[in-house]
Amino acid sequence: MIHDLLIAPFEDAAMRRALAGCIALALGGAPIGVFLVLRRTALIGDALSHAILPGVAIAFVFAGFSLLWMTIGGLAAGLAVALLAGAASRLTPVAEDASLAAFFIISLALGTLLVATFGTDEELLHVLFGDLLDIAPAALLTMAAISTATMATLALVYRPLIAECFDPSFLRASGHAGAIVHAVFLSLVVLNLVSGFQALGTLMSIGLMMLPAISARFWADSAGGQIAVAIGLTILAAIAGLIAAFHAGTPPESSIVLTAGVFYLGSLAFGPRESIAARLVRLRHLEA
Repeated sequence: MIHDLLIAPFEDAAMRRALAGCIALALGGAPIGVFLVLRRTALIGDALSHAILPGVAIAFVFAGFSLLWMTIGGLAAGLAVALLAGAASRLTPVAEDASLAAFFIISLALGTLLVATFGTDEELLHVLFGDLLDIAPAALLTMAAISTATMATLALVYRPLIAECFDPSFLRASGHAGAIVHAVFLSLVVLNLVSGFQALGTLMSIGLMMLPAISARFWADSAGGQIAVAIGLTILAAIAGLIAAFHAGTPPESSIVLTAGVFYLGSLAFGPRESIAARLVRLRHLEA
């Protein structure tokens, strides 16, 4: 019974590749999600996940489903939108998040138009929502490389990133260091969204990056603790979502993100740190 329920799904090679891809996304994307939450810029990740679509679409038009060119195109488009939004916010009174919102809406519309015009409905769905069970070995290697590069880079800029999260004025006062750290971090965000696109599509990849990171706030105080919890929750969501999709016949991409959503709701309600239940217990303690 336990074998049929939990182990049998992963006897399929496609399921094992899907799980390996999700683990790679967890190791690279979950820490990025935690820093986005700590910086109070979670919606920037959502905006950039849509911003990569025109680059992916242009690469698709000229090279088809070429992993290399779609990765390069998505990375170039995401970085271009981030730079344009930053420039617009510095040259005008419009805030950076508002500029990002404008550019990502334009990017989403343009990318969707290009894929729909030059491709089929099935190819459009593949770009937007991914095809986790059809992930190629080359895509797995790319995701693993991005995850490794992300962890190595975060190890180098960990302290400046923490300082920027809790005291942005400190880095601004230190000269160019703050701008460099900000640019490196935005590059990592885009890189991991491109990595997630390989498996979950441009619309779903942000879900697996952000939901476990937000949930981690209810389980750990320190940034390191939140990163560890977020990675663990991402892997658990991937395992549970894949098993549920295997038995129910549902799309694994949606099942994994919905499972991460269930973990978030459970953390929001019952997590030991600042959850609804924790606040109620504290209020009753104060009343007593």
